[in-house]
Amino acid sequence: MRTKKITKAVFPVAGLGTRFLPATKSIPKEIMTLVDRPLIQYAIDEARAAGIKEFIFVTARGKSALEDYFDHAPELESELRKKGKTELLDILKDTNMDSGAIAYVRQNRALGLGHAVWCARRLIGNEPFAVLLPDDVIAADRPCLQQMVEAHAETGGCMVAAMEVAPQRTSSYGILDIGEDRGTIVRAKGLVEKPRPEDAPSNLAIIGRYILTPKVLTNLNRMKQGAGGEIQLTDAIAEEVDTAAGVHGLRFRGHRYDCGSKIGFLQATVAFGLSRPDLGAEFESFLHELMATQKAAQ
Repeated sequence: MRTKKITKAVFPVAGLGTRFLPATKSIPKEIMTLVDRPLIQYAIDEARAAGIKEFIFVTARGKSALEDYFDHAPELESELRKKGKTELLDILKDTNMDSGAIAYVRQNRALGLGHAVWCARRLIGNEPFAVLLPDDVIAADRPCLQQMVEAHAETGGCMVAAMEVAPQRTSSYGILDIGEDRGTIVRAKGLVEKPRPEDAPSNLAIIGRYILTPKVLTNLNRMKQGAGGEIQLTDAIAEEVDTAAGVHGLRFRGHRYDCGSKIGFLQATVAFGLSRPDLGAEFESFLHELMATQKAAQ
């Protein structure tokens, strides 16, 4: 099956980040750092690795720091250059976006993820596109979206990243109703947003990576309210399950951290810190000492 190349990605970043107050009172949650890189940088790097060329941010009031992050910092760069700190200059290069590569669209009302994606419809046009939720940080040898783009070249249609969750956790996710299971790839016969455990068709959950057809935007035009009274992206995708190409889920290879929660953010911080060649050994030693001290104090 020949599919059109995915070159555009939408990043819904309009949320208030209330679970991280007071930190998010003055800075966007997406700028909060895992070790020394903001959450949004992990998402951007993953998108770039998958061949994305156009980056569309759906923002809201109070996100100006996010926009500034991707701009050039001439004074800082000049100072680093004077001091011969070329390694730091190289690090900054990854944070700069070429003129025209990044666009910002305002979501003036918080009506759900589906509404956020719909806000970017004019910039997406009539072509398939990716959606990445920066809260979901995925540690993988090959970036998750790259895995999806390669699988999508075979399936076409819509594709979501999927992983098994504990049955009692289904009410926190969109859940796939599996029609055909081929191991790594499943074809869905339905999608259910946040079902109760006793009503869930499976425990295969959708996490924050999507490849969608422009038909999903047409479905969102109806502004149909779903779970929680919001316009759910899952519902718009579910309308595509009976099309020829259908909807597929990819059991990606990697570990997902829910950095939209405090515990997930802490877990990711520890995992990414331990994985760093320049920090891992010293950090691991500290953790062992900390655990020994706490155990002795009990």
